[in-house]
Amino acid sequence: MKIDRLPYASAHSLSEALARLEPQQSPARQLAQLIDAGQDQLPLPARGATLQRWQCLALAAHHDLSLAKLYEGHTDALAILDELQGPSRPGAAWGVWCAESRDAGLVLRQSAEGQIVLAGRKQWCSGAAALSHALVSCTNANGERQLAAVALRDPGVTITSDGWHAVGMAATASVDVVFDDVPAIAVGAPGAYLNRPGFWYGGAGIAACWFGAAQALAGYLHAATRGQVPAEPHRLAHLGQVEIALSSAAALMRDTARALDQAPGAYAGRKAMRLRLAVEDAATKVLHHVTRALGAGPICRDARFAQLAADLPVFLRQSHAERDLAALGELVAQQEHAPWTL
Repeated sequence: MKIDRLPYASAHSLSEALARLEPQQSPARQLAQLIDAGQDQLPLPARGATLQRWQCLALAAHHDLSLAKLYEGHTDALAILDELQGPSRPGAAWGVWCAESRDAGLVLRQSAEGQIVLAGRKQWCSGAAALSHALVSCTNANGERQLAAVALRDPGVTITSDGWHAVGMAATASVDVVFDDVPAIAVGAPGAYLNRPGFWYGGAGIAACWFGAAQALAGYLHAATRGQVPAEPHRLAHLGQVEIALSSAAALMRDTARALDQAPGAYAGRKAMRLRLAVEDAATKVLHHVTRALGAGPICRDARFAQLAADLPVFLRQSHAERDLAALGELVAQQEHAPWTL
């Protein structure tokens, strides 16, 4: 299906574009349609419209989490390329593959012909079989961390079927990819990917996807209780818990978006980690309360609900759980005064 191109993406235009997608198509094909329609052109983070950007990410997740995974990665790549002045590839579908593993890694080096090439294996490559380009973390010849851009259709790229056995998020096909001296472009200086301000902006954006998925689940419980006479008290109690969780998370998202826009370029690690952990907690609670309130019915008889309930726990593991909590606690402990004031 051809989607009319729009000049920019907004929550309204993206919502309309998502509604026109054909549900039987793969998330990768749906991403291609959104790119073709210009719905990947989100406001850049910390430029005055961060909340609008997050609203779009939440909408994609509300629609389908596997699509949101690819959409978030692609739009994050566009933001990274802008921040680090990377190569422009109009119409490309990008992934950001920067998860590190002890068992696999990439090296960026100069070939005998003087060309910059990428060699090694990369794990956790979401959408590898369908994307056209990727930003990948690697190590340069000096042993420094480096970000590189690579075209996935170039000779020497082998997309394997290894590395993914989960039922949740299966449609993202997050497999291993092998690079055999594939031409690549260094993006930014060594260490720039992690040291740039936008690293934390992108990390905070993941929380918008978690929030959108939790919204979708909560909608099922709201629909099951709205107008019910007589009201089932246990369902209402679960709905009350969902209201507390999502309202609190939404308030923090709005506050964090405003804070990022007011201080572009400032370190945002504490704000991003706090938001991610708060939304992760909210989404976990929503999944718990919605499934307890509605029982086995929607998990067994509603395909969309069942897929969402399987996808969300997998996606939430982009959080590092207690390690992130400890990192946040360390940042708070370094402050001279306790930060909790009204």
